[in-house]
Amino acid sequence: MKKDIIIPKVEGVHIVAIQEWNDDFQENSWYAYILNETEQTLEMAMVVSRAYGLINGENRKTGTFRHAFKEVAPQTAVKVELLENNVLQLNNEFLLTYFLDGKLYDKKFIFKTNSINENAQTDLPVIARRGVLAV
Repeated sequence: MKKDIIIPKVEGVHIVAIQEWNDDFQENSWYAYILNETEQTLEMAMVVSRAYGLINGENRKTGTFRHAFKEVAPQTAVKVELLENNVLQLNNEFLLTYFLDGKLYDKKFIFKTNSINENAQTDLPVIARRGVLAV
C-alpha cells in the first residue's frame, strides 16, 4: 500500500531566515519565511516548527508552533515567525505542507545549530534580499 502513494518532490519552495529590524526589541532579529519562487500559488500551506538540541550539555527543546496560510502567492515570501536569539543555538526544524495543483507536498527543513548568522547569508531568489536557506 505504501508503495502506491506518490509524494511529489518539493522544488522552488524554501524556508529561509531573514534578519530585520524589530521595533519591539529595538534590535535586528531573525524571522522565518516561506519563500515561493515558483510561478504557481501554494494553497493551504501549513508550517509546524520546533527547536531542539544541547545547551550547556543539557537536552533542550521548545514548544511546537503551528502556522497556516490560505495561500502563498507566486514569487513571494510570507513571514512565518520570529526566531528568538536563544533558539538560534538549537536545531530549528520546520515541517512545510501545502497543496499545488491538487497534490499534497511535504518537506522537512532544518537550520542546523548556529547556522543562522550574518556570515551564512546569501542572496535569496525572487525577493532581492539576503538570508539563510534551510536545508
